[in-house]
Amino acid sequence: MLPLKEKDKPIVQKLLSAGCCARCILRFCCTRVQAAYRQPQQETLKELLAFISNTENSKSQDPAASESTGDNKSQDAAVSESTGDNKSQDAAVSESTGDNKSHDAAVSESTGDNKSHDAAVSEAAEDPPSKRAKLEPNETKAGSEEEEEDAAAKSRVCVVCLGILQEFCDITQAVKIAEAVKAEKYEFDSLLLSVSLPAQLCVREHSCWLHVKKEVRDKGLVLDKDDIIPLKEAFKWVVQGLVSKGLGGVAVVTKGGLDVGVEFTHEATDADCHFLASVCPDCFKPAKNKQSVFTRMAVVKALEKISEANFLKHSPCPPTQTSSCCSLQGVQCLHVSLFIAGRYNKFCRSLPQTPWVIDGERRMESSVEELIAASVLSSFRAEGFNFSSSGREDVDVRTLGNGRPFAMELLNPHRTRLSRAEMKQLQETINESSDKIRVRDLQIVSRDAMSRMKEGEEEKTKSYTALVWTRKPIQRDDIIFIGDIKELTLDQKTPLRVLHRRALAVRQRVVHSMNARFLDPHHFHLELKTQAGTYIKEFVHGDFGRTKPNLCELLQTDTDILELDVEGRGVSSIVTLMTHRCFFLSHLRTLDS
Repeated sequence: MLPLKEKDKPIVQKLLSAGCCARCILRFCCTRVQAAYRQPQQETLKELLAFISNTENSKSQDPAASESTGDNKSQDAAVSESTGDNKSQDAAVSESTGDNKSHDAAVSESTGDNKSHDAAVSEAAEDPPSKRAKLEPNETKAGSEEEEEDAAAKSRVCVVCLGILQEFCDITQAVKIAEAVKAEKYEFDSLLLSVSLPAQLCVREHSCWLHVKKEVRDKGLVLDKDDIIPLKEAFKWVVQGLVSKGLGGVAVVTKGGLDVGVEFTHEATDADCHFLASVCPDCFKPAKNKQSVFTRMAVVKALEKISEANFLKHSPCPPTQTSSCCSLQGVQCLHVSLFIAGRYNKFCRSLPQTPWVIDGERRMESSVEELIAASVLSSFRAEGFNFSSSGREDVDVRTLGNGRPFAMELLNPHRTRLSRAEMKQLQETINESSDKIRVRDLQIVSRDAMSRMKEGEEEKTKSYTALVWTRKPIQRDDIIFIGDIKELTLDQKTPLRVLHRRALAVRQRVVHSMNARFLDPHHFHLELKTQAGTYIKEFVHGDFGRTKPNLCELLQTDTDILELDVEGRGVSSIVTLMTHRCFFLSHLRTLDS
């Protein structure tokens, strides 16, 4: 039984006559009971016809009942008059014949007539055969007309959804969608069904809304456009459960998991929307990635701007009937991104962290992210990635010690679960692929963990080792004072070498401690512990005075840096706990799998 109310009857009558399908009528009646959409549309249509026919029958029965009451009163009067006639008739018979026997016979005959009259009344109440014979042909004819109307309604293309809720909401179409998903060979735990509709469906729905709006308003009711159940939602209520069943009962969610996109198109989209371009030209602008200017967003924007009178002037209301349905353009699958994290060491002084391209020309054959990504993309069967790290080193700087934290966002991964042994094997594969890098602590993490990696970067402490050259010869005693310098604050203007990609600013950084180890009159090793983000090269050579104080000023001679290594990173307790927490959760996830 459909959850419809008396106020819905004028809407049902209007939309049925306009050529709407049963499910679209439920949408305009604001029916939120999903089971009503899932039942076969033929049954829904029959219930809708019965729903409005009950109203018509009750209206037609009221005057008939009144007429029947009047007939009964007339019949009672006739019976009373007949009784008076019988009395006068008896007197006449008695007077004319004076024969008691004749009178008795007459009375007996009259009694017989009354019995036959009672039988006739009884038979009339059960409809005489002659009357039934006259009605049966008409009833058969009316029944065949109703069947023809039902068949025509079933075969018509809905003027609102253009067949989407008619032709694509059954088990056959759901199986096709499920088979298309299976062919992509994704690994997923949950499913999200998304629907792309032709833009003119917004125009047709707006037209039907205006068509029933006046009828509803005349009844003293209100039908707000936002109260109409969206076509996408109605489609999902019917189809997503069937698709889930076809995929083995996978959970259906509203966010995350595997996004199964179903796209519908229609040949008359531009024709139905063309009038909007002339009325609201500013809403439709050509886009590089769009084949048509009549996008769904543009049409919705135009419908919000156009007045009702102007819309009715340019567009039929209700929408015109069409013989062509929407077509299913295709099924596109897209899995939510997967995130992995770890630490890397870099042992080469000619390897950039990311691809080094200048003026469209590649300068070096590989990079840290590419060496890591090659094996990762293959294992997770992902289509792409985004690489991020906690800071970055120059191309000629090695990263030693416990390594630099990094994370990768894997785009549209077909595989999402790796066991602990498989993750270990992936890590070994990366390390064996090149002697220039090495990774450790590789694990699957959440999106939040990736964002937290950037938090508190300036509060971290980093350790460096540098090979320093001096123009003026030095003695061992000349550099001893360097070890006594603590918490030296630097004012660093954006270095010239990165000014093309970083804003011009003066940044304060702190050198926590230093230690110098003499090598020869022109070289010494310098160990530093600094605040993260300190430009070490600029501190050593001064960057033409853009960093103050600098090592040139401290030693009273020109200095330069020949080699630089990142030795380690001291992190705050919060970051450490986050790393351990991610590893713990990852460990539990691999055990469950």
